Amino acid sequence: MIDFSIPADLAAERDRVRQFVIDKIVPFERDPRLTAHGPNDDLRQEMVELARAEKLLTIQAPVELGGRGLTHVEQAVLYEAAGWSTLGPVAMNCAAPDEGNMFLLSKIANPEQTQRFLQPVIDGHQRSVFAMTEPGGAGSDPNQLTTEAVFDGENFTINGRKWLITGADGAKTWIIMARLAANPHLPEGPTLFLCEGDTDGIVIERVMNTMDRNYVGGHAVVNFENLVLPRESVLGETGQALRYAQLRLAPARLTHCMRWLGAAERAQAIAVDYAKTRTAFGKPIGEHQGVSFMLADNEIALHQCRLTIWHACWLMDQGHKARHESSVAKSYVSEELFKVTDRCVQVLGGIGISDETVVEMIFRDMRAFRLYDGPTEVHKYAIGRQILRG
Repeated sequence: MIDFSIPADLAAERDRVRQFVIDKIVPFERDPRLTAHGPNDDLRQEMVELARAEKLLTIQAPVELGGRGLTHVEQAVLYEAAGWSTLGPVAMNCAAPDEGNMFLLSKIANPEQTQRFLQPVIDGHQRSVFAMTEPGGAGSDPNQLTTEAVFDGENFTINGRKWLITGADGAKTWIIMARLAANPHLPEGPTLFLCEGDTDGIVIERVMNTMDRNYVGGHAVVNFENLVLPRESVLGETGQALRYAQLRLAPARLTHCMRWLGAAERAQAIAVDYAKTRTAFGKPIGEHQGVSFMLADNEIALHQCRLTIWHACWLMDQGHKARHESSVAKSYVSEELFKVTDRCVQVLGGIGISDETVVEMIFRDMRAFRLYDGPTEVHKYAIGRQILRG
């Protein structure tokens, strides 16, 4: 039987999360520490402590590591509530890239790596990065990976250039993807490595100027210049990085959708309130068909996006990989939520393009969301191949 009801205890926790974000986190949206490159780490730590006090910090983590071990459907409900402010997931330590990195490490890190690299991130004491994307190299097609690791039997030496590395500035836990060169000791190919951010050989060249500002530290250009790592720095098995990346990406696509659904709901609520009070031609603008239809289209899209997310999450909770369904969700939801936010800007008129409300910031961030974890076109390409395979 199909059951779309939310259990009473989950609904109550959803409401508690939403109220926490409204009361404690929304006021930080005007904080000068929310910079053009996202919230700085001082702001992050202050918000993290507020979430910790409410027992809302890293609730998605496995129970044995201090979290609640949420199902994917439970995450969908609570992350949507957290996303009411783009700072909500940062405060609750369920924002990208940390959320996806924690998921991956909880699946393949060994006990020593878990204690050294994962637990401090779960506890909110440090941040993490996933260094894969390259200028002219790995990106939507990770097979184009150019960063190289050479193994001499004892140590790896990594050289390469990455960019759009989210949160690199100040992060302590680093997951680095590099192509292990042929050697007589270990299987070659794309490999993940773990190290600390202050290791010699990691050079943060600059933080890029981008249209979004919801991730701590922004997005950086990073050079690996003879980065030397010991054999135990390998995460999982050598040559298996692309498989591990897929393990991370399927749920990460969905958690992006969950959080941004909450932000789009916020934009819609602001637009609706404005449409009730702003008048033109003798009546509130919401009573004009042109505006009411935009708000109606938004409501329809929000509902459809929620159902699409829930379905993919339900499949994953049943043990399915749901790669196809998560691609469908990421492609559809990112495009529809962008349209929702765009219509909210239109309803707000002049103030919609100003910072009088958070809608303009959500709009800019939402545009970037269409590219996170693969642009729409890549997902549609994968969906199309799946359809043709039957």
